[in-house]
Amino acid sequence: MIILTIFFFITAILYSSVGFGGGSTYLALLLIWDIPFYIFPIIALICNIIVVSGNSINFLRTKNVNLSLLLPYLIGSVPFAFFGATISIGKSLFEILLFLILLIAGIFLLLESKSFNKDQIKIKKIPKIFSIIIGSIIGFISGLVGIGGGIFLSPILFLLKAGYPKHITSTASLFILINSMFGVAGQLTKDIVLNEFLNYWPLFIAVLIGGQIGSFLNIKFLSNKILAQITSILVIFVAVRIGFRLIA
Repeated sequence: MIILTIFFFITAILYSSVGFGGGSTYLALLLIWDIPFYIFPIIALICNIIVVSGNSINFLRTKNVNLSLLLPYLIGSVPFAFFGATISIGKSLFEILLFLILLIAGIFLLLESKSFNKDQIKIKKIPKIFSIIIGSIIGFISGLVGIGGGIFLSPILFLLKAGYPKHITSTASLFILINSMFGVAGQLTKDIVLNEFLNYWPLFIAVLIGGQIGSFLNIKFLSNKILAQITSILVIFVAVRIGFRLIA
């Protein structure tokens, strides 16, 4: 548990520094450590909430949130995040889904890193129905496996040129926070998760501290671009690790 806690701590630092929660990598670490499969999602989602809460509060306090950008994606994602979280899937399917999610997310994040610090871009208006559909798909996948979904939404928004970088970052953080809350609510409909997840409280303390350090690093030391590149390499590495596990 000590080594796993350290890895959660490092993951929280890296992800919080670019506005994410780290849910996908927490899941991968839990899988590698052979933690009971049925409590993976709720542990990862609670860690997400802990990590992104600070950033989300800061964004709201500084009014650095574009609600017209955020709301259509939330409208689509929230019900599907809850619904997806109520569905139980087998461990083999979960491992395959997690491998694909991590691999795609790592590539997306690598692409996104090229867009950081580009404030002079032409913003495109995305049809609301298109945004709702995207939110619905991300929400369902997020709830099903136990992630916040921001690691998909943020690169998509950058690729679509749907907003300025600062607004996309705040949108992703709030999207993760709210999606994760509804994901937890869905997970709690499964009685079995209530019995054990609190035994992993050291992981929650680790990501709380790591999330604060990550936010500090983002502000004081490294650029978003460098941090996004480091995080994408980590995500792809973990995806490859799970890929070897699947074929072993």
